[in-house]
Amino acid sequence: MKHFLKETDFSPAQVAELFALARELKATRGAAAGTALKHQTWALIFSKSSTRTRVSFEVGIHELGGNPLFLSKNDIQLGRGESVEDTARVLSRFVHGLIVRTYDHAEVERLAAAGTVPVINALTDFLHPCQIYTDAFTMAERWAPAGGDLFASLRGRKIAFLGDTACNMANSWVLGANLFGMKISLAGPAGFAPSAELDALLAREGFAGGYDFTTDPLAAVKDADVVYTDVWVSMGKEEEKRERLALMAPYSVTAEVFAAAKPDAYFMHCLPAHPGEEVQQAVLDNPRSIIFDQAENRLHVQKAIMTLLARRD
Repeated sequence: MKHFLKETDFSPAQVAELFALARELKATRGAAAGTALKHQTWALIFSKSSTRTRVSFEVGIHELGGNPLFLSKNDIQLGRGESVEDTARVLSRFVHGLIVRTYDHAEVERLAAAGTVPVINALTDFLHPCQIYTDAFTMAERWAPAGGDLFASLRGRKIAFLGDTACNMANSWVLGANLFGMKISLAGPAGFAPSAELDALLAREGFAGGYDFTTDPLAAVKDADVVYTDVWVSMGKEEEKRERLALMAPYSVTAEVFAAAKPDAYFMHCLPAHPGEEVQQAVLDNPRSIIFDQAENRLHVQKAIMTLLARRD
């Protein structure tokens, strides 16, 4: 059995296999009923609301022949009347996999350690690996030659991440970029440099110092193949909204900032976007904005993740 809690839970060779499978699943969607999760039920445990994550996983499980079971934080006793460990042990007797979207990253680690079924991290406050794999796949679709190695096409490319450079998406992109052989530059306020927790994880994975951090957005986007941003006020940070908007204002992806990247650079955002804050509407509408391809590809990449985990179960 294997879990998917962070980007490096799959080796580079396995990521290459996963991307090839995602491309196949995307190309053949609707041609035949999926069977990878036939007669299986996968539970979605969500402490945070979502659009893309919930819909893509529920549809994906269904298309692979399985049954999705959605459980909100109010539906079960997790963390209230029952320990995380006992919840994992009980649910492992009923379902074939757990997909967890929550706040504390330690919670998905505890579920994985105590349970006996695969656990997928569908977002924590520390990492969002499903989104990063999807984003990398979306980039590779554009860079790989027809029928070529999607994973290999990422090597040497540069991504610039602007804004809240201490958020889960920035953390995940730092870890993912190193796994994919990409370069990453972060641009944000001085107090938003990557955390000691992320640095420790990078060191354990053999990627110590695997990013550049600057307070200059134009320096970060120079020679970038992709310019990326995320919302400045994530769930759970609402009380900091006014302060964050003021601090992050210089890091908005404006048309001028986007133009400072490579002439053929792509703009990406994991959505939902707040036009006028972290990005200008003109950039969202730019022909090189591929935000909705990212959103669609959540379905295909997550189907590939679940397929590979089910094979290894």
